[in-house]
Amino acid sequence: MALIASSGVRSASGPIPEADAQAIRSVIEAQLAAFAADDAEKAFSFASEGIRQTFGTAQVFIAMVKLNYSVVYRPASVSFLDPEQVDDNVMQPVEMSDEDGTLWLALYRMQRQPDQSWRIGGCILKRLNGSSA
Repeated sequence: MALIASSGVRSASGPIPEADAQAIRSVIEAQLAAFAADDAEKAFSFASEGIRQTFGTAQVFIAMVKLNYSVVYRPASVSFLDPEQVDDNVMQPVEMSDEDGTLWLALYRMQRQPDQSWRIGGCILKRLNGSSA
């Protein structure tokens, strides 16, 4: 799956190292597990500093996710695709289905932290044609 930069030109810097790909997947899986457990504080802990500043509290953050990202909050299925470097961003595409079987692409923008860990810097949802049924 090729991702297109905002200029319309593919600008990938090559594949993401396997160790980083695994670390990125682990962060997203941990946040999904925190959503499943209704653990707002834990889910919020995987967000980048920018997201944390935007929403202020874990309760505001999880309320926004429930309202605007219901498939991320309670996915029926999750399938990770290969992450890609696009310009200065690492993007992790994840196919998800909701409880009705509708397929979605959640495109996570990941940010490396000064300690070399990864945090979620944003997520864009796109409804895909078809269903998981």
